[in-house]
Amino acid sequence: MTSRSRVFLACLALSASPVLAAALLFVIFIPFAGITDHLAATRTVAFAATGAGLAIAAALAWTAAQVVARRTRSMLDDSAGVTLRREAELTSDRTRMEAILGGMIEGVLIVNEYGRLQLVNSAARRMLNLTGDPVGRHYLEIVRHPNIAAQLGYALNGEATAGRELVLPQAPGVIFVARSAPVAAGATVGAVLVLHDITDLRKADQIRRDFVANVSHELRTPLTAVRGYVEALIDGTGDAEQVQSFLETIARHTGRMERLVRDLLRLARLDAGQEPVEQLPCDLSSLLTGVETDLEATIEQRALTIVAEIAPNAAIALGDPSKLHDVLRNLLENATNYSPEGGTITIATRRVGERVVLTVADEGPGIPATDLARVFERFYRVDESRARDRRDPGGTGLGLAIVKHLVELQGGKVTAANGPGRGAVFTLELPARES
Repeated sequence: MTSRSRVFLACLALSASPVLAAALLFVIFIPFAGITDHLAATRTVAFAATGAGLAIAAALAWTAAQVVARRTRSMLDDSAGVTLRREAELTSDRTRMEAILGGMIEGVLIVNEYGRLQLVNSAARRMLNLTGDPVGRHYLEIVRHPNIAAQLGYALNGEATAGRELVLPQAPGVIFVARSAPVAAGATVGAVLVLHDITDLRKADQIRRDFVANVSHELRTPLTAVRGYVEALIDGTGDAEQVQSFLETIARHTGRMERLVRDLLRLARLDAGQEPVEQLPCDLSSLLTGVETDLEATIEQRALTIVAEIAPNAAIALGDPSKLHDVLRNLLENATNYSPEGGTITIATRRVGERVVLTVADEGPGIPATDLARVFERFYRVDESRARDRRDPGGTGLGLAIVKHLVELQGGKVTAANGPGRGAVFTLELPARES
């Protein structure tokens, strides 16, 4: 470009804008080679700046990513920790609940709103005789009983029910009380049924009723006799022999009432655990000799023979001497009551492991097989045909019950059976003295 041309362009630019003119003058008057060098330097600087910017941006991005990653990991760890803690708490709560329900004697069934079992504890499985896993099945498939169905129906409708006594087909002879109530957890509803086995309570109540009736009967009979003879004596009689007979009868009946009251008091002490027990070596031969002396009059009157077969290695047993004396006296007195006149009563001992086994066998009619399990019940009386001469032997009906309590109190065991021929055999097991 010539100098004239450059001047012309400068003037033209000046007329348009001073700034444009200055730029054009800078461009026009700088040599072209300089512009090229400046452009190359500018590109170098631009590339360097771009690279530096990219490096800085990458570093900043990496740093930000690390911060975000750390925060994210921390949040994830915290969330995982909370989840694990909640899961552990839920597991612990469920385990604790299952342990509590498993330790309950009551049967517990929990159903959802559709009547399907969600939980059945071990007591309920035992009561209902369930096999396999009933969870998830409808309760009507498990317990087909109209009262239970009605109770659960009311509970699922939000109504609690009172207890009802019932007998389940799966457990004949067992009496239950069933109670149900609605349960709710948020929007989820359901029902819980509790089964309580009251069979033992009913049996205990029946025993109590029988006990009161038996005591009343046992006291009323001698009291009636005593009153009758007392009234006869009050009315007066000139027969001295008859008066003596009346007085002897009164004495016999009052003695019977005294024995009854004494035995009742002793049973009460035994039930309450108020009789202390000593564990001492007891010479069975000496104890038997003492018992025979106590019953000597009866034994001689009935011409009974007592045979003692004491094994040398079973002559000493551990127990309370006074209580063992009472046990042997009751057993021997029972044998004399039911032995025929001139009969033999055999008392034998033998060693079985760490136990001394003592048997008392009579030659009476024995015990009916259906009653063998009941001879140790209070006020149990055998069929009168087993008693001597079909007369009341005068016992209180509590002797064998006291025997059972005393033997078990000393760590022993007593059973009744019939002999191979005839007669009853009572077997007493006691701890043996250490060799």
